[in-house]
Amino acid sequence: MAVVDLRPIPVTRDPGRRLPQLLGGLALYGLSMAMQIRAGLGLNPWDVLHEGLSKNVPLSFGAITAVTGVTVLLLWIPLRQRPGIGTVANVAVIAVAVDAALFVIPAPDALPARIALLVGGVLLNGVATAAYVGARLGPGPRDGLMTGLCARTGWSVRVVRTGIEVVVLATGWLLGGTVGVGTVLYALAIGPLTQLFLPFLAVRERT
Repeated sequence: MAVVDLRPIPVTRDPGRRLPQLLGGLALYGLSMAMQIRAGLGLNPWDVLHEGLSKNVPLSFGAITAVTGVTVLLLWIPLRQRPGIGTVANVAVIAVAVDAALFVIPAPDALPARIALLVGGVLLNGVATAAYVGARLGPGPRDGLMTGLCARTGWSVRVVRTGIEVVVLATGWLLGGTVGVGTVLYALAIGPLTQLFLPFLAVRERT
């Protein structure tokens, strides 16, 4: 499979396609998060942290994701990372979208319905990730933290990403976040799913 170029390109290039794709992808990402939360079968590491914090801080889940995103952005400063419009939109749009989706999606009691929500949420997350990353308007706060640490330390993406996720997952679990089969499913599926959809959604520079 050919490598997809995801380096940021100026917002002035094809904004009529890229901005709606960015915002739509982020909105769908928030929806996918809400679906996994309502399934109650385990969350991805960052959402385990967000849920754990929401149980200890009087803020909505979306507000917690925004505060966490801003906090992570502050860590960009010593790493000399530069945010893009996609970085800022990531913080704001996902926070609003996940709260809105949690408001309208009920938590089912039946296990088949919970499994369907989980699987659908993970699948949608893959599409949404490919959409907003493929718009090439700047990385999200958490992705930028990873790439910044790689650049400053010289460590591999695998080591840095694994280290961040282990710390985030352990912290979230200690705070009461939900860890379960959904956590494992997400970890195994999100990479292949994103890779599957990226060739269809990644913006290519015109030559």
